[in-house]
Amino acid sequence: MKARFETLGDMVRHHGQARGEAVALSFGGRDTSFAHFQAHCGRVAAGLIAAGCRHGSRVAYLGKNSDLFFELLLGAAMVGVVVVPLNWRLSQAELEAVLGDAEAELLFATAEYHDLALKMEVRHAGLRRVIEIEHGLDAGRHFTAWRDGQHPLGDTGIIVSRADVFLQLYTSGTTGRPKGVMLTHGSVLGVLEAADPVREPWRIWTPDMVGLVAMPVFHISGTGWGLGCLYGGGRSVILPEFSIPGVEHAIEALGATHVMMVPAALQMLIDKWEAGAGNWSSLRQIVYGASPMPPALLRRSLALLGCDFVQYYGMTETTGSVVALAPEDHLRVVGNRLASTGRIMAGNAIRIADGAGSEVESGTVGEVWIKTPGTMLGYWNLPQATVETITPEGWVRTGDAGYLDADGYLFLCDRIKDMIISGGENIYPIEVENVLASHPAVAEVAVIGVPDDRWGETVKAVVVPKDGASVTAEALIAYARNAIAGYKVPRSVDFVGQLPRNSAGKILKRELRAPYWVGRERSIA
Repeated sequence: MKARFETLGDMVRHHGQARGEAVALSFGGRDTSFAHFQAHCGRVAAGLIAAGCRHGSRVAYLGKNSDLFFELLLGAAMVGVVVVPLNWRLSQAELEAVLGDAEAELLFATAEYHDLALKMEVRHAGLRRVIEIEHGLDAGRHFTAWRDGQHPLGDTGIIVSRADVFLQLYTSGTTGRPKGVMLTHGSVLGVLEAADPVREPWRIWTPDMVGLVAMPVFHISGTGWGLGCLYGGGRSVILPEFSIPGVEHAIEALGATHVMMVPAALQMLIDKWEAGAGNWSSLRQIVYGASPMPPALLRRSLALLGCDFVQYYGMTETTGSVVALAPEDHLRVVGNRLASTGRIMAGNAIRIADGAGSEVESGTVGEVWIKTPGTMLGYWNLPQATVETITPEGWVRTGDAGYLDADGYLFLCDRIKDMIISGGENIYPIEVENVLASHPAVAEVAVIGVPDDRWGETVKAVVVPKDGASVTAEALIAYARNAIAGYKVPRSVDFVGQLPRNSAGKILKRELRAPYWVGRERSIA
């Protein structure tokens, strides 16, 4: 029987003792055993305490994926310190807003973001120190020198429990203000423990797995995937970011068995592998999510690779996946199930609710509500937003509209909150609209997601110019690029005389989107 861990620190200690010689992490040619990983995490924990961090302190991480991120994350977890991974795709202004909101005391930054981190250190009084991951020339700011200069962690007197927050991931909000999702030790461990080995063998993490961590760690899909592999005692092969050569090396040379990626990334691989040589014999499972898999791509992938495919649906607020389309559903296709996101996974519950919160009948569209051991503690410093998302009975209101068929398969229809997902990135229109609305030639603007075969959706701005004003789509796109992250910038702009509105004056985005989604199986990506 698998050990039950009270905290993530217990997980690290267990594998350090039980599987000390086995490789825990592989990154850039560097392998770290579970015994060394335990020792490194303990020194990180000691270093955080020596730096003045307390139980509940926040420290931020700015950088692409690294094995050292997981040392920071699990070391902090040992002493009740919360790690806040920052989205490196954001603009400096956006990063500073998140950094200030989190009240981070230390900032750990990889080399390419070190100069930016130093600029932010000057601007934020609460940020006491920047420590560079990997290549710091100043020993006082170099992560490994800092880590290895600590005495092994002794009895700190700090009590860490399942209810303690260890990770704070930021997700954009419909108001335009990013929200810090607080995940606890129990959130992650509860989800992992809930897997049913009989009903869901494809969900069980085991020591013989080699998991590829290519999704960004500022997403639950990156951090959660890496934690799952560590939980099972397997090996995590970590890439700084997704790349075709990196993924191929991880599979062909390092024997990656389990890979998570968005469909756009899978398409790049399949296009290359169909055209030439490749060795994917180690692959046992590909997990996809964040945007729908085009049916033609799925058929090509199944025929070429011959491994299991699993689709996951979830959100940061539920610590990731709660619904899955299992391997057998990909091989034994019934009706239009491939257009669904699958069925609720063991340990979770699902209901479709109407506007009053009452459960609706099978086949009726309503809001998707989820109950899961992975439910977040709440949004950092946003109690009202927390109450609006988590019901008194513990249901998480996803903001997605969908229905359950008679067999319990979930079909998504639209997003109640208008979120756009492009290449696995969540984009809230209000953020883009706020930027474009500040352009002197723009009278009104509405931002929508339109279908894209590669990215799932791309961002389109529908603009009403001011009377007498002249502006081009290219000028507006360039204007937005100076203010927001590149993935949020509109790929296209339409100019109209007026925007459709209801009797209350609300813009009818459904009407704006409708022409672009004609003939699609579902109007959500």
